Amino acid sequence: MTAFIRGTMTCGLLAATLAISITAIAQDAPKTQIEAPGEPNAIPLNTGGVAGQTAQESWYKQWGDPFVRNVSRATLTPFLPDRDKANGAAVIIAPGGAFRILSMGNEGWEVAQALNEKGVAAFVLKYRLLPTAPKWADFDQGDALRAPPPPGTAASTRSPVALPLEDATAAFKLVRARAKEWNIDPDRIGMMGFSAGAGTTMAATLQSKENKPAFIAPIYGSQKAVDVPADAPPMFVALAADDPLFANNEYGLISAWKNAGRPVEFHLYQNGGHGFGLGNPGKTSTGWFPQFMLWLEMNGMLKATE
Repeated sequence: MTAFIRGTMTCGLLAATLAISITAIAQDAPKTQIEAPGEPNAIPLNTGGVAGQTAQESWYKQWGDPFVRNVSRATLTPFLPDRDKANGAAVIIAPGGAFRILSMGNEGWEVAQALNEKGVAAFVLKYRLLPTAPKWADFDQGDALRAPPPPGTAASTRSPVALPLEDATAAFKLVRARAKEWNIDPDRIGMMGFSAGAGTTMAATLQSKENKPAFIAPIYGSQKAVDVPADAPPMFVALAADDPLFANNEYGLISAWKNAGRPVEFHLYQNGGHGFGLGNPGKTSTGWFPQFMLWLEMNGMLKATE
């Protein structure tokens, strides 16, 4: 898939800046509105709606991949491995999309299926988003991503990660509550996110005392330094050196984890751009998923449940 710009933001100004970049790239490929795909296993998280949101959730395809926008009701979709493969580990997956759209296929379902093949349970989080233009014609022109959220929406006054953080916290509660049913070790539940989903992963790790993921994997997310708690989980990071958003800094996130004495693994790939999901043919970043699985194994996360 052509690299698609999605971002990890912690404030409205940065989110708006990223949206302009998204608009420029998004015009490179046409968008096609589609019917909402069936999500028979999606579980409502009951975290509420988006204040002032009037547009209906809608889906489209770009570069052959499904995206959703105007999500106002969060869900969590389980992807469970065959019982003879299951090892008890689980990952909550947060797709990216600048907090305005979600790349459900490239950064959600496909990753979940790859984890299932390795015996890992996966849960795709469809979290609440900043509103975009209700009319498809307006959104299709790209203007919706450039414009600020409509007045009166919760997103217009709160950090864009605030609602996703609430949804992620609810996801952790749900997975732990049903761990036995899903053949999951509650002590081996981690979280992975892509771009804005990486920002959601970091917020779920650093801003909530409830979640306590066993491990985290922010993939092509912000590399800015953070305050790292003494009990921060092991962290796996993958980024392409030609990422136009997050590869041009001093990788403070990695240094912060290392300086705090917490386990961290960082893969800076030669190429892949931004939004590569599991990887694109001919790009070195395609190697990140096998490395991630090796990292999980070396950290004792794949030991089969007895």
